[in-house]
Amino acid sequence: MQFLKDITTSARLQWISWLVIFMMLLFSMLPEDGFGQAFVYALSNTVYYALVIYGNMSVLYPVLFKKKRYVWYALAALVFLTGAALTRAYFLNWVYNSWYAATPSPISGKIIFRYMAGVPLIFMLSFFFRIVLDYFTLKRTTAALLLQNTQAELNLLKSQVQPHFLFNTLNNIYYEAYLEAPHTAMLIERLSEIMRYFVDESPKDQVLLSTEISFLENYIALEKIRIRHAIDLEFTQQTAEDCHLPPMLLMTFVENIFKHGVDKTSTENKITIQLQQANSRLLFRTSNNQCGEKSINSQRGSGIENLRKRLTLLYGDNFVLETTRSAQTFTSYLSIPV
Repeated sequence: MQFLKDITTSARLQWISWLVIFMMLLFSMLPEDGFGQAFVYALSNTVYYALVIYGNMSVLYPVLFKKKRYVWYALAALVFLTGAALTRAYFLNWVYNSWYAATPSPISGKIIFRYMAGVPLIFMLSFFFRIVLDYFTLKRTTAALLLQNTQAELNLLKSQVQPHFLFNTLNNIYYEAYLEAPHTAMLIERLSEIMRYFVDESPKDQVLLSTEISFLENYIALEKIRIRHAIDLEFTQQTAEDCHLPPMLLMTFVENIFKHGVDKTSTENKITIQLQQANSRLLFRTSNNQCGEKSINSQRGSGIENLRKRLTLLYGDNFVLETTRSAQTFTSYLSIPV
């Protein structure tokens, strides 16, 4: 019973089909040939049918027909079917002469023709079998994909439980901190918004420009508290309307500034960030002080190159990404369509 549970539906269907064919042949031959001869002939013919059907749909069809090698397929099928029919004719004639014939008779062209007459029908049945098997394969694959999709949705719901629990906890901490330390409460709120962005917005293909700006502002506010001295930072925005853009495109420049363009011991850090929307394009420019040769090499490193690859996938050649440096400043410029 366990064996029947382990095999697939298509395999069970095939076994049942061949059993039905065998039984039909057996009972059709019983009245004239008796059980022994009918059994041998029914088994031999069933094996022959299976050889023809599986030979075509498992070898000839995928190797030649599906690759559009139609001439070779026709020739191979003709040779294969002729060989199978001759083998069947000689084998059954030998069985008859050896076990059941009172007077052995040699094989004749009439006998061979009789065995070959049913070959085209059996050959056509192989295509029917192929269609049925493909149907069950597709059905099984679809069921597996539905199961995976359901499991993925369940996992997504599970993964959202912890972030939302954390957001609610941060909100509670925010209200508690607001009474004693409003500035700290403001930072907690910004951290909560950044985390919400990563969970709710970053997986999307497009986000609103206003959402992206809020994310940058929250990130800048949190980065500024890590710097010992005050930073001269100017973030200007000239946007006509709220448009859509892929998430995290602008973040690379800003992140690079705080990673490589800020001297935490200096009191003269200056950062300029300009965002402008003009002529159906979004223009983003950042400028910051140089902090030595290491900073120069870092800001031109993998972050910018990864951004360039992403932009190429998104916009083809319809974008501009430039980085320039002088003795004192490092400047990045991005232009994309919106």
